[in-house]
Amino acid sequence: MNNNEFDVIIVGSGMSGGYAAKEFCEKGYNTLVLDRGEMVRHGQYKTEGKAPWQMPFRGDVPEEFKAEQHIQKEVYIYNDYTRHHLINDKDHPYEQKKPFIWYRSATVGGKSLIWGRQSYRWSKLDFQSNKLDGNGIDWPVRYEDIAPWYDRVEPFVGISGSYEGLDVLPDGKFLPALPLNVVERDMKKKIEQTFPDRHFIPARVAHLTQPQKQHLELGRVQCQARSECPRGCSFGAYYSSNSAALPAAERTGNLTLVADGQVQEVLYDKASGRATGVAYVDMRSGERKQVFARTVFMCASTLASVQILLNSKSETFPEGIGNRFDVLGRYIMDHCGGGGASGMVPGYLEDYYKGRRPGGVYIPRFRNIGKKHGKFERGYGFQCGASRAGWHWAKSGKGIGKAFKEKVSQPGNWYFTMWGFGESLPRYENRVYLHPTKKDKWGMPLLVTDVTYGENESAMVKDMSETAAEMLQAAGLKNIRPFEGEAPPGGAIHEMGGACMGLEVETSYLNKWNQCHDVKNLFVTDGAAFASVSCVNPSITFMAFTARAVDYADQQMKRGLI
Repeated sequence: MNNNEFDVIIVGSGMSGGYAAKEFCEKGYNTLVLDRGEMVRHGQYKTEGKAPWQMPFRGDVPEEFKAEQHIQKEVYIYNDYTRHHLINDKDHPYEQKKPFIWYRSATVGGKSLIWGRQSYRWSKLDFQSNKLDGNGIDWPVRYEDIAPWYDRVEPFVGISGSYEGLDVLPDGKFLPALPLNVVERDMKKKIEQTFPDRHFIPARVAHLTQPQKQHLELGRVQCQARSECPRGCSFGAYYSSNSAALPAAERTGNLTLVADGQVQEVLYDKASGRATGVAYVDMRSGERKQVFARTVFMCASTLASVQILLNSKSETFPEGIGNRFDVLGRYIMDHCGGGGASGMVPGYLEDYYKGRRPGGVYIPRFRNIGKKHGKFERGYGFQCGASRAGWHWAKSGKGIGKAFKEKVSQPGNWYFTMWGFGESLPRYENRVYLHPTKKDKWGMPLLVTDVTYGENESAMVKDMSETAAEMLQAAGLKNIRPFEGEAPPGGAIHEMGGACMGLEVETSYLNKWNQCHDVKNLFVTDGAAFASVSCVNPSITFMAFTARAVDYADQQMKRGLI
């Protein structure tokens, strides 16, 4: 085998790509992973553990750097400790026909290094909703098809959670849950008593609360509650490709990992009807290269995978590989959000908590479960938590001397905040496509985003605000402040769709195995494959579909069918 020939090529090393690499390498396949980002080895996190006075800008970011990251600077983790994990927007432009926030990673491991780590299974209803209400295209799989693959992925990731027995939020294979604090325990009683259909449970997060043998073998240990996750964690206490999947792949001896490689095209052979490999640019030297394999997995992240597939043009597929029916780039979605409420919790001033807990509270979807709400389709959940105010008020407060110092040293009142994440509807007209003339500095055509929310999402966000406020009122909070912001699509960083799975080749890009209908050795297993978005965080579902697709591809390769 030549050094540019492999069994499998995986484009991207984040949540999906990292896990695909682990699975293929452990099955014995000679596997190449290509990633556009810079190399970051586990443990080599350059701002981890640094205090503000050790940072050049004390944690803040000067305006000249923000100007180069004018999109990325809006993401909630952006600061002097994390900005190197996000791309330079000037070097990686895209066109917004309608506003779309595209947050992108700049490193190997992708967004698995900086994700929110909330991890929930999708429900039976999530895989049926498109068929039930007629929006989008029907999924070719149901919950029962993917459940065994959640069972495979969750123990490797390490997810803390409680067993609740809820149909709308299936239980998984959990490590012990992170406990609710005293305020949250009391609020749970009051809210569940007032609203029996609303459940107040510990957030399920990908943090090790009780490491198992497979975690320890990779050097991963229990969460230290340092609240530095987006910088990278050398303890491996939260899951990332860098700390878990890629090291697991590397120890097999079957992995080749190439950083700074911008894949621009999937190569196609008309005679065989198969993908033969990919073409990429070494972003440091500018050299253009080609590599070849029996099977290609696209895991570059939702929009990046679609961008590459659209740019993979040939005589057979002039509009992008496998895109005979103008389905590639369609049904782009993100979670709608911005609705919620916050309030002050009276009392509990003798109580506090230890450490900086990585998870809080989750309230699963309760709208349109059995009974129709009437004002919108689908539903939403709340991510929430209670904590005490710290000393930050003092930066704008008035005072001086001993009394002021003593006041600053004491924690403030308790507050509770709820943020809604809603399921937007899949719409054919929400799409991305390639700009006909504009390219980036490496010659890749720019992606154009043409995505909007509709009346359904607006009504849902309004309802988030109203229900959050009524729950806080029922729990006895004071100074309740509902909010109803509506960020553009992309703002939730849960973009999905564009190369959707489906039953028919005329209406979908992939079959039920994440396999391109028209190119049998081409698979897409990141968010681009999704035909709807549920209302829960999707990363663990990306990984479950990836594991299932790798198993199928393995069987097909062994039978000589791909």
